[in-house]
Amino acid sequence: MDGVTVIGHPLVQHKLTIMRKKETSTAGFRRLLKEISTLLCYEVTRDLELTTERIETPLVETDAPVLEGKKLVFASILRAGNGLLEGMLELVPSARVAHIGVYRDHETLRAVEYFFKAPDNINERLVIVVDPMLATGNSAIAAIEKLKERGARNIRFLCLLAAPEGIRNFQGAHPDVPIFTASIDSHLNEKGYIVPGLGDAGDRMYGTK
Repeated sequence: MDGVTVIGHPLVQHKLTIMRKKETSTAGFRRLLKEISTLLCYEVTRDLELTTERIETPLVETDAPVLEGKKLVFASILRAGNGLLEGMLELVPSARVAHIGVYRDHETLRAVEYFFKAPDNINERLVIVVDPMLATGNSAIAAIEKLKERGARNIRFLCLLAAPEGIRNFQGAHPDVPIFTASIDSHLNEKGYIVPGLGDAGDRMYGTK
């Protein structure tokens, strides 16, 4: 699909398969989510711009590459987004963090906002929005609307799994925001869950139902 990057790295796909298994424990799921988020972060930041800095190694002075521009913002859609956030911050510890509280009403499947906190000057930063699942797309759409209202212009969306229905809805609302995912699954069921999926990511990560 145009505007969607599927991250097919073998380690990503292997870890995702283990996460899908219903017998995977809460502790195992949480650990795998942290590990896979680091691998996904490599891909979503692959084309960051570089400049050079004059440094001194133990042998000589040299011009070496460093990231250019302001620090990144990782925007977590609560609560499940925090599972991806943890591993990404280990890779990019200097990143700023935004939290967006949005939950899906299980009757209407619509997104309900309850919290928003973001760094200043997000209009000058690359914002990577994270949520394990892009199901109906309603939560991601609402979260990115809030970021745009605060001035964000350079946005990417990163998830573990995406449903075709969610991708269509998301791209209809935010055609300027590229999607990065480890898998495009088959479809949504009548309750709005991704099939074959891995269940509710938040519940599996925190051991709740």
